[in-house]
Amino acid sequence: MCGITGFLNRENAAELTLRALHILVDRGKDGAGTAGNEWVEYADVPENLALPRDINIIGHTLHSMVNFTRQPLVYEGRFASNCEIYNWKELAETFRIDASNDSDMLVRLIEQRLHDDNVNTSDPTAVMQNISGTLDMLRGVYAFVYWQEGVVYIARDIIGLKPLWYSLSEGFAFTSEKKALKATGYTDIKELNPREILAYGIQSGTVDRYTRNFFSISPQHEGTFEQMTEQVQQLLENAVNIRFPDEPFGILFSGGLDSTILAYMCKKLGKIPGKDFKCYSAGLKDVQEPPDIEYAKKVAESLGLELVVYQIDLEQVEEYLKTVVPLVEDTNVPKVGVALTMYTACKAAKEDGMRVMFSGSGADELFAGYDRHKRSTDISRDCYADILKIYEKNTYRDDVVSMYNNIEMRVPYLDKRFVEYGLKIPPEFKINGEENKLILRRVGERLGIPAEFTRRKKQAAQYGSRFDKAIDKLTRRTGYDTKTGYLKQFYEYPNLKLGVLFSSGKDSNYAMYIMQQQNYAIECLITIKSINPDSYMFHTPNIGLAQLQAESMGIPLIEQITQGEKETELEDLKKAILRAKQEFGIEGVVTGALYSNYQRERIERICDELGLKVFSPLWHIDQEKEMKQLLALGFRFIFSSVAAYGLNSKWVGRIITENDIARLVKLNEKIGLNVAGEGGEFESFVIDAPMYKKKIEIREFEVIELDEYTAKVAITDAVLVDKTEE
Repeated sequence: MCGITGFLNRENAAELTLRALHILVDRGKDGAGTAGNEWVEYADVPENLALPRDINIIGHTLHSMVNFTRQPLVYEGRFASNCEIYNWKELAETFRIDASNDSDMLVRLIEQRLHDDNVNTSDPTAVMQNISGTLDMLRGVYAFVYWQEGVVYIARDIIGLKPLWYSLSEGFAFTSEKKALKATGYTDIKELNPREILAYGIQSGTVDRYTRNFFSISPQHEGTFEQMTEQVQQLLENAVNIRFPDEPFGILFSGGLDSTILAYMCKKLGKIPGKDFKCYSAGLKDVQEPPDIEYAKKVAESLGLELVVYQIDLEQVEEYLKTVVPLVEDTNVPKVGVALTMYTACKAAKEDGMRVMFSGSGADELFAGYDRHKRSTDISRDCYADILKIYEKNTYRDDVVSMYNNIEMRVPYLDKRFVEYGLKIPPEFKINGEENKLILRRVGERLGIPAEFTRRKKQAAQYGSRFDKAIDKLTRRTGYDTKTGYLKQFYEYPNLKLGVLFSSGKDSNYAMYIMQQQNYAIECLITIKSINPDSYMFHTPNIGLAQLQAESMGIPLIEQITQGEKETELEDLKKAILRAKQEFGIEGVVTGALYSNYQRERIERICDELGLKVFSPLWHIDQEKEMKQLLALGFRFIFSSVAAYGLNSKWVGRIITENDIARLVKLNEKIGLNVAGEGGEFESFVIDAPMYKKKIEIREFEVIELDEYTAKVAITDAVLVDKTEE
C-alpha cells in the first residue's frame, strides 16, 4: 500500500510532484521519496523534500508492511511501486536475490532477467516483453514505474487491483489516484489498462505499448462437480493463506456467502500467533436493523467469529458522504452506496489499529453471482467480461476507500491462480434456474457452514447496509429530485466524458439517458451508416435521421460510412470512435447492448485498443421491464422495421403503446419472441425522449411490405417541433 507518481518533460516537475505526493499521502504515511536521473531524495513527509529544479521526477509515498525500505529504489534504473507480492520470498530464493521486501525483490528480478536474457535495453518493446514475462511469475497486486536509459515504464497487475492513471497531454505524467493528476492541472487523464505495459521515451516524447495475455475460458475443466469443488476449495485456501499478514487483520463482513467463507477459512487456517482477526459490519442506525448486520450477527454467533458492528445515523451518513464521494470521484449511486459501506467498516477497523482487511470482492463476477447472470445466454463469456472489466467498475473504488483509512485491502477471490481456474469451470456448475454461485455454496457446505448461511440470497451491499435507503431519505429531505442530483453537491465534476454509439433506436437512446442521469457527460454521438442493410453490427433503417435527434439534444454527431462487411465494418467503427476521442476527448463509450455478446465483445476490443472504457447499462436488463420503463419515462418511439412471425406491416410507423408491449409479452410466451427486439424481430426509431429539447414530427413516410411478417418504414419527411405543439 503506497502511492507513486511522476512528471516527465515538465518544466515545473518538482512543484507538480510535491503537489501530487500531498494528495497521495494517505496511501503511505511512513515516508516520502523522489528521484531524478542523477539524484534521489528522501524525507519523513512530502513537505520536507528539497527537490532540485528538474524536468523529470518520479515520487513515492511509503506504507511499510515488511521491513522499512525507502523508495524510489535505485539500482541500474529508478523504481517506485505500490505492491503486495505474496510469493516474493520464494522468488527471491529461486533467483538468489537478497531482497529486503517485495518491492526490492521485484526491481532486482526485473534487472536480473534483463541481463540473463541479454535483452537490448535500448529497445523498449524488448524490455516490455521481458518485464511481462517477469510479471507472469508474480502472485499479488502491484503498480510500478521503472525508469532506465531514458525510458519510463509503467505497469499494473493483470486484473487491475492496484490503480494507475496517466496523461500524455503535457509531457508524461502518472499517479496512483486520478485526483492527483486533476490537482496538478491535467484534464486528459486515462486509466492504464491492466493488460498493457506502457513505455515513454523521454527524449523522443513517444509512447510504446505492449499487450499482455489475459485469462481464457477454454478449454473448460473436465470432471465432476465434487472434484471441481475440491479444487476450488484448495485454491481458495491457498489464496487466503498466502495473504495472511504478520499482524492482526480485519474482514469486511456482511454475513453473505463470500465473506462468510473467507472468515471461516481464516479461522481454520489462522490458528497461528499473529493471525488473529475481527469481522467488521457496517450499516445505517435505523428503526429496523439492516439485513446484513442481522445476518452478520447470526453467522458470527454460529461460527464463533469475533464481530465488530459499526452503525451510523442519517446525519453521520451525510458527513461521511462529504468524504466518500470526492474520494471515489464518482456520483454513481450504487457505487457510492457500496463505497460508503466499505468506508464505514474500514473506519471502524482503523480505530482498532488494523492495517490489513480481507474483502470478498470478485466472487460474484467469477461465479455468476448477480441477478443479471440468470438472464445470460453465455455464462462463461459474461463471467470473463466481468473479470476483464472489474478494474473499471470496482477496484479503484475499493482501493481509494481503504487507502484513505491507511488499510491494505486483500482480495483472495481475485488471486491470479484462483481466477484462472474459476473462469474455466462449466457454467452449469455456477448457476441454474434457481440459484447462483453453486460451486462456491458447495465449498461452504464442505467447510461445515450451516445451510442457512450458504443458501442465503444476499442483497447488494448498498441495500443490505441500508445506506441506499439513507441516501434516498437525504435526497428527499434536502429537496433534490434524484439521488444523483443530491450526490453531485459533493463532487462537481462529471464522472467521465463519454461518446454514445447511437443508432437512433430506443436502446442507444435509453442507455445514453441512464448515463446522463448518473452524472456522465455525453460529449458526442457516434453513428455508423451501413450501406449493407443486413449489417451484423449496425442498425440501418432511417439511420440518416440520427442527425435530427442529435440536433434536438444539442449534442454533436459523428457519422461514419461503412460498406457493412462482417469484419471490415469494425475498422470503420474504430475510425469513428478514434475521431470522437481526438475531437471531443471522450474517455469511454456507451452502448445500448442488451444480450449480444457478438456486438459487445467487438466494441470492447476496439475500446481496449484505444484506451477507452465501455458502458452497457442495459446489459441483461429484463426486456419487458425495459419496454415499460421507456414509456413511463416519456420515451416515444415507432418500429421502423419488423421481421418476425407474429408481427406485420401494421406494427411499423406508429407510436408503440402499453397495449403493444402487452401483445409482445404474449408473443414471447407463445413463440419466444424477444419483447425488446434483441433477436432482430424489430428495430425502432425514437421521436421523443426526456433529453430531447424538441420532438420529431414524422410528416411523410412509406410502409414497404416485403412479406407477411416483414416490413419497414421509409421516412421521407420529418422535422423538429416544439413539445407543446400537438
